[in-house]
Amino acid sequence: QVLLEESGGGLVQTGGSLRLSCGASGDIFTVASMGWYRQVTGKQRELVATISEFGSTNYADSVKARFTISKDNAKNTVYLQMNSLKPEDTAVYYCHVITYAGTYGPYETWGQGTRVTVSS
Repeated sequence: QVLLEESGGGLVQTGGSLRLSCGASGDIFTVASMGWYRQVTGKQRELVATISEFGSTNYADSVKARFTISKDNAKNTVYLQMNSLKPEDTAVYYCHVITYAGTYGPYETWGQGTRVTVSS
């Protein structure tokens, strides 16, 4: 079992910054991918950014040049630095991790979500 602990959401004004963190613990041998998705009530969950085991990153077009995803392999923690925030970035942000436990897996785990609200 993999547990995810998210932090860093909150209320910020347009143009402000926030940093989200998500630490993974439990039955982890390899973290294949870590990332962030977001969801607005009534809409589908959408990809924000992902980072692979080897450090390759992928961003939604809407956040490119404003958000940066990074990770600390030793801590199994992924970060999302969000700059130049806009009201349309308001959503619940979910951490997503794909892991292997030895030869078992892949396992997909979602965090509980952390709310980000950007006021205009």
